[in-house]
Amino acid sequence: MKKINLKSKRILLTFHLLFSGIMLGSTVVFLILNIAAAASNDHQVLMTSYRTMNLLSKTSIRASTIGTVVTGILLSVLTQWGFLRYYWIIAKEVLTIFCIGIGMVGIYIWSLNGLTMVESEATQVPEFIVNQTSLFVGIVLQIIFLLTMFFLSVFKPWGKRGIRH
Repeated sequence: MKKINLKSKRILLTFHLLFSGIMLGSTVVFLILNIAAAASNDHQVLMTSYRTMNLLSKTSIRASTIGTVVTGILLSVLTQWGFLRYYWIIAKEVLTIFCIGIGMVGIYIWSLNGLTMVESEATQVPEFIVNQTSLFVGIVLQIIFLLTMFFLSVFKPWGKRGIRH
């Protein structure tokens, strides 16, 4: 397959970084909202926090995840990097699978469950605390995985895989 020129690569890389930044920023907002909800007994704060988290999980998290994955695939296919040529890219691909599971599935479900419990005023039941804790752990893992992928992209550790015949 023909590789793209440097200008096209830079444009594609810019979009990849933009989508990645939106995903990281949205996840940090989730962390702030989750902490605010956990620290408050005010029903309005809980409602606003969970409504916002649920809205973000259906919009910016999904869009930025899809955008990051699509531009990442295009960068792998259309440049010298490839899918399996470098260990750091393989590590990013594995982390991406976890981020899709946590971000697009887990965070969405946990924020929806939390919103449902807040709306039905079931915030004093153990299930609410378990859900809130699961959401917090998922958010923290998502941030760690995203920061690790940024680190891998910048430092490109481990080098190229050896090709065996």
